[in-house]
Amino acid sequence: MKRIFEVQPWNIVTHNFNPDDKRLQESMTSLGNGYMGMRGFFEEDYSGDTLNGIYLGGVWYPDKTRVGWWKNGYPEYFGKVVNAVNFIKMNVKINGEKIDLAKDQFSDFELNLDMKQSLLTRSFTITKGAAKIAVKFERFLSVAQQELSVQRLTLKNVGSSKAAITIDSAIDADVKNEDANYDERFWNVVATDQQTETGSVLAQTTPNPFGTPQFTSAMEMRHVTTLKPVAVSDSNAKQVVNEFAGELAPGDETTFEKRVIVVTSRDYDSNDALKAAMNQLSDQVATQSYDDLFNAHAKIWADRWEKSDIQIGGDTEAQQGIRFNLFELFSTYYGEDARLNIGPKGFTGEKYGGATYWDTEAFAVPVYLGITDPSVTRNLLMYRYKQLDGAYHNAKQQGLKGALFPMVTFDGIECHNEWEITFEEIHRNGDIAFAIYNYTRYTGDTSYVLNEGSKVLTEISRFWADRVHFSERNQSYMIHGVTGPDEYENNVDNNWYTNILAQWTLKYTLEILDQVSPEQAKELGVNDAEKKQWQDIVDRMYLPYDKDLNIFVQHDGFLDKDLKPVSAIPEDQLPINQHWSWDKILRSPYIKQGDVLQGIWDFIDDFTPEQKKSNFDFYEQYTVHESSLSPAIYSVLAADLHYEDKAVELYERTARLDLDNYNNDTVDGLHVTAMTGGWLAVVQGFAGMRVRDGKLHYAPFLPKKWDHYSFRQVFRDRLIEVDVDQDGAHFKLIDGEPITIDVAGKAVELSK
Repeated sequence: MKRIFEVQPWNIVTHNFNPDDKRLQESMTSLGNGYMGMRGFFEEDYSGDTLNGIYLGGVWYPDKTRVGWWKNGYPEYFGKVVNAVNFIKMNVKINGEKIDLAKDQFSDFELNLDMKQSLLTRSFTITKGAAKIAVKFERFLSVAQQELSVQRLTLKNVGSSKAAITIDSAIDADVKNEDANYDERFWNVVATDQQTETGSVLAQTTPNPFGTPQFTSAMEMRHVTTLKPVAVSDSNAKQVVNEFAGELAPGDETTFEKRVIVVTSRDYDSNDALKAAMNQLSDQVATQSYDDLFNAHAKIWADRWEKSDIQIGGDTEAQQGIRFNLFELFSTYYGEDARLNIGPKGFTGEKYGGATYWDTEAFAVPVYLGITDPSVTRNLLMYRYKQLDGAYHNAKQQGLKGALFPMVTFDGIECHNEWEITFEEIHRNGDIAFAIYNYTRYTGDTSYVLNEGSKVLTEISRFWADRVHFSERNQSYMIHGVTGPDEYENNVDNNWYTNILAQWTLKYTLEILDQVSPEQAKELGVNDAEKKQWQDIVDRMYLPYDKDLNIFVQHDGFLDKDLKPVSAIPEDQLPINQHWSWDKILRSPYIKQGDVLQGIWDFIDDFTPEQKKSNFDFYEQYTVHESSLSPAIYSVLAADLHYEDKAVELYERTARLDLDNYNNDTVDGLHVTAMTGGWLAVVQGFAGMRVRDGKLHYAPFLPKKWDHYSFRQVFRDRLIEVDVDQDGAHFKLIDGEPITIDVAGKAVELSK
């Protein structure tokens, strides 16, 4: 655990600059607007260690899979997000000397991410010889005009002598991905246009041998300043630079604005159309002031917070944590583009390749259902439907029927380079099916499940029916050779979570097939023999269980391990994934994240209190929570069991996972999909929110450390406010028709 930022309700702020923590600072001050995003790296060149990362939604590259062996069915490439052309670059010279905080003498440092308005500010006072200049950088990525990046630089002479100021504003295509194989570069510059006060770069991703699309990005910068433009004669094939210069007398101040329009070939058919759109948007932005642009951006953020803010009284650490979670989620995805999804790192780093994982369906869907319009979640479901062709390909590669949705993808084709994840962690097929059910249950909208969703469910069910095998000895259906959510167990037989999801998916699909229209049933083509086979699998699926412990066994052989609790691990060997060999981890009983408990969370109303208690008590002692997705699930289940202190402890871990760097890996980027955990822990955990038979149920409690908490929840065209304090729980209908909810077993009528 390491905390480098101050605890404030709406800001991520520090007044210290430690070069050893720079990457950590960059991760935690990341910005995004759904269309693009960036780490909080410096605008100016920095000669110390840094990860300059800018990422564009949907722009990726099929890098060569780097393995020492190859087997049939192995993915052909490892898809990864491409580090975009650096369009925020601005170097400042004072009396001819360039600012470099790795070398310079400076004071009054502040780095401040304003989460309420999504504005990143950095300021410091720098001394260069006789010159002393107060420097302030501000930047935001507009949510009102998603192609727009805005920066403002303020320089004030706080010394006693005049100072010559030079600003070099650039768009630089000489960038690389840190995780590239063999130090490859992924951008070829197609064209540059360097004028005196403006500049643009057109760059295309390098050709690839896999037949996936190349992407083109176009970026144009314009400036607003009283500094004088200076002609730049040095040519550079990968960079355009506009230079501006002037002089500051003691006490004088100047501002410099940089506005960049970023467009990509995802939205335009040709380079000409791309450039025309770039120019048009740049012209449009040029007519507006900085305040106009910022206010339009800030208003949308205010509207988002009005609908989704969770307020916590009496615990500023908890308050900051939940807002940071929601801020980074909204910075990554707000449903505007159905072609995009939610990557585990969002726009904050290169780890996990920037691709789509099962995190979306399992963790993000229930949160977005509660805080956004249902169309946002429907877009996430449509994302999978539109990639069915890729899912067919993935299953066929393994010699199986139906559809196997990918573990990691940009286009529906599996592109992860670890076999035990790629083709063993097949529970994601069930998670996608469960998300369809979750959406339908929560919204009451059957239009998806009876149409596109029924197709997805049918093809997943065909996969499960082919992937199981029948054990004559046990007269049961089994699934061998899998990896469950606990990735510290690979290639196991009969993972309980995988088996129960397969069983449930087949059962749910059969229910939906009874409800679809005759026309849809004909298109799906499920015959009576298939239905009979699926029902037989449902009836005879093997689910590992130990009657003495009254637990569902994580997989065959788990109870034969050397079962010692996490408390037996020496503190200096945690986290084990950074201290132990993979062999030692696989042989140990230690659980990376909820596995059996993930399934109990999914179907929380289907288990008795005794079953939930025995399984939680058993598995919690072996769980190291080295997956960022883990603590939230345990927090919800602990709250359900009235283990209130444990629920709060695990809430704090999930809400502040990155702010306190719990797993010592935030330098790589934030755990964006795990940022759903704070909302889940508060709403499903502390407030006990459930949806049963189309009705909202709550069973709230107030953590001892808190004075109160409140949140707003979207549910079936209503906006409901929940406020829990020392006097109990209070509910208010903010918008929509009257509704009856259940609170701890009592019906409560809500109306405006």
